[in-house]
Amino acid sequence: MSQATRVPQEQRTRAMRARLLDATVELLAERGFAGTSTTLVSQRAGVSRGAQLHHFPAKNDLVVAAVEHITEARGEALKEAARALPEGGRRTRQVLAMLAEQVTSPVFAAALELWVAARTDEQLAAAVGPLEQRIGRELHRATIELLDVDEKKPGVRELVQATLDLVRGLGLADTITDDAARRERILDHWAEVLERELR
Repeated sequence: MSQATRVPQEQRTRAMRARLLDATVELLAERGFAGTSTTLVSQRAGVSRGAQLHHFPAKNDLVVAAVEHITEARGEALKEAARALPEGGRRTRQVLAMLAEQVTSPVFAAALELWVAARTDEQLAAAVGPLEQRIGRELHRATIELLDVDEKKPGVRELVQATLDLVRGLGLADTITDDAARRERILDHWAEVLERELR
């Protein structure tokens, strides 16, 4: 087989995998973990059941790969948005807005479905646990950079972690009801706290 023939096949395979992963995240966000099946994923992605099973033999493989795939894409989008952040006083509040956007997205809802399912599924927990730890470390590191603070200073690490915990909690509240107005007020106040404590 020539190189010219292989490349398009590799591109088609990557595109098919991306469709499967995107469809999985959509279904997790819409229907939850229990309502997401590999059959529904292959139908939504427009991929044959055999092709889907070839790449992801089990549902757990598929959902973990999907959340990892989309989270990485959103991480890149976060880095891109960070480049446009202003310097100065409003930067902290805009960083909080960016973080809040991350946890009010369908990706967060999909990840939340995995966390809940992993609580009672040992096999899923074994896959989700390390993924969430890695994502948590990367988000913490990104937040340190976005806020432009020195983590070696006493209390900074704890304040950044409290910020991430706060934002996740606000994201969780948003899954039940539209909590945007309360979230904005809390983030306004928290930005003032961070400015005072971190500067």
